[in-house]
Amino acid sequence: MPPSSDPAIGAEQALGSDARGFSFALQENQGRLELRALHRPDYGAIWIDWGSSEQRRRIAGGRKQLLARALGLAKRPELDILDATGGLGRDAFTLASLGARVTLVERQPQIADLLADAHRRALADPALAPIAARIELRRGNAALVLGEGRWDSVYLDPMYPHSGKTALPQKEMQIFRDLAGADEDADALLEPALQAARLRVAVKRPLNAPWMAARKPSLEQRGTQARFDIYLSTSSS
Repeated sequence: MPPSSDPAIGAEQALGSDARGFSFALQENQGRLELRALHRPDYGAIWIDWGSSEQRRRIAGGRKQLLARALGLAKRPELDILDATGGLGRDAFTLASLGARVTLVERQPQIADLLADAHRRALADPALAPIAARIELRRGNAALVLGEGRWDSVYLDPMYPHSGKTALPQKEMQIFRDLAGADEDADALLEPALQAARLRVAVKRPLNAPWMAARKPSLEQRGTQARFDIYLSTSSS
């Protein structure tokens, strides 16, 4: 795909093709960084907007929503939380908006680039800056980050396993799956997460998915589309 002639759109940085023939490009467009899957030209670009109406809807759920309750924010809003599987950072921004201090980890370099760009733009927006200031972005393997410290709660939201259905996931998630894979090593995060959490680990799962690492949680909270498996710490030291 050639660079656009639109002066608002910067030249693309092609990332090359992988063994599957998948290729991607990062591009500046109207002051934001966008990711395009060149092998899926009909999908359009992906970018992160923490000021979107969808993000505001998530925040409006308050501390009674499942995400906040699963991580313990309902009773203690000023928790230190590690979000070990960053993705688009929507959950992290929601948690920060509810008072938490969030360390956001992402190992996939291009997704981390999108997160860094979203964080930069949020810090420059007076309405979003106080929330963005409570987020620290870390690039790299979450297992290594988990070994570097302790947090009140640790949040794991790995890529959902394939359901076996023929219909493709939503376009955004399909591109992420193309780029980052299926998080097949996600089970290995549970034990270091348990070691790093002072209070609890919350794992987001599809309603009918097996427990992470085949380990039974202390309790669970179920919604209409997903559940949270919660592992309570045996020590608050």
